[in-house]
Amino acid sequence: MASNLSPNDGSSSGKPAGTGRQPLTQAQRKRFQQLFIHAGKQAATNNFDYATELFSQCVLGDKNNTAYWQSFLANLRKKYHENKKGAKLASIRTGTQRATVKKCQLRKDWNGVFKHGIEVLKLNPWDTSTLMAMAAAGEAIELDEVPLVFLHTAREAAPNDIDLNRAAGRALRIRRQHDQAIYCWQRVLEIKGEDEEAQRQISELRTEKVIHKGGYENAQSSLDVQAKTEDEPAQPVAEPIARHDLTPERKLEKAILADPADPAPYLELAELLCEKEAYDKADELLGRAYEATGQASDVLERWEDVQLRGLRKKLRELEKEHKKSGSPEIKQQWKEVRRQFDLKSLERTQHLAERYPNNLVYEFDLGEAHLRVGQCKEAIEHFQKARSDPRRKGECLLRLGQCFHHINQVRLASDSFEAALAEISGQNPDLLKEALYSAGRLSLETNHLDKAEKQLTELAGLDFGYRDVSALLDKVNELRNTE
Repeated sequence: MASNLSPNDGSSSGKPAGTGRQPLTQAQRKRFQQLFIHAGKQAATNNFDYATELFSQCVLGDKNNTAYWQSFLANLRKKYHENKKGAKLASIRTGTQRATVKKCQLRKDWNGVFKHGIEVLKLNPWDTSTLMAMAAAGEAIELDEVPLVFLHTAREAAPNDIDLNRAAGRALRIRRQHDQAIYCWQRVLEIKGEDEEAQRQISELRTEKVIHKGGYENAQSSLDVQAKTEDEPAQPVAEPIARHDLTPERKLEKAILADPADPAPYLELAELLCEKEAYDKADELLGRAYEATGQASDVLERWEDVQLRGLRKKLRELEKEHKKSGSPEIKQQWKEVRRQFDLKSLERTQHLAERYPNNLVYEFDLGEAHLRVGQCKEAIEHFQKARSDPRRKGECLLRLGQCFHHINQVRLASDSFEAALAEISGQNPDLLKEALYSAGRLSLETNHLDKAEKQLTELAGLDFGYRDVSALLDKVNELRNTE
């Protein structure tokens, strides 16, 4: 079967659209992998819509990449809370696109099936007719495991759909997944009763299974195989799950063995492990990949991201445990893991800033990372660079004020807070409230009561319940009365 398809398959070949074959270049493969990594980060923070758009570029650009399709669908399933029906009124809202998918399928416009199909799936990732059409398109252009991804997702929503079970049974048989194929045909018999095709398929599949597993490829006649098949007791068949010789994980492991210096299969396998929250395994894998690929920067970036996700998971688990037990030991463990998380975040951001020295976003993030671990002097340098970005100028000035305040540079802190208040607009009320609070506290500490009263009163007018602003105003009045 083919390995990859370009984004413009068959567009000038004279063949039906979507049947052309052109392997991806290394540059294309790298670009899609970078998009995939970024999409995974967005999905991990529940930025579902942005992740969907990024994953969409990946799956349309590299249609035969199973990991891309699995992540595309997993992100949407999470977005819709596994409700098996997608967005509200999805059937109505996707009517035009579903009709277009059918037209494309009749014209054998396989690219069109994928292009319009993903638009349907964005609103309902369990739309069975669309998933079946995309599976059929995948078979037509000889994709490897991708059709099974579509059929498995469809069966989650409609396990008793006869046509769907037939399609899944045929697709699984092609790939020698005999037990899973038998299960699908057994479902057809359970639902429909007597069915000649299902009975024939099950009989043939059992024979094929014996040939494949029992070494009967060289049998003298079909009677030899049949005798073995009839003697073999019937075995219960479990619900099909994607575990066989050609699973995406196994294929990626083989690709790694074939070319240990290629970072792409490591990165894809790590993403599959992360989807299962197997962060320790992904961490170990990427550690090996970093050495095997000559310390590739893409691998390092992904490795650090996996480590952060693993630490974030530990923080969530410890937080839940502490809520249940109230144990001070658990609280201390949480603090230690949080410290590890902040330090790892700092390390990762430093590498990103070094890799992209002209990106002021990373300069700001690096300042924030230093600030979180109490390294205010180091943070100042990066916030001063990042304030050249007009989109972040106000926030940079606020952070500079906080850093200067922390190291007792009162005049510099006051000037930075004043500049921040002048820069921050009312369109960012949370940042404005933080700036007023920080400035008001400094003014109060330095006994500039008029300025403190003005700043804190403005804050109270915006949000009287903000932190301890009411207590600070009481403190201003108390100091006035003692003058």
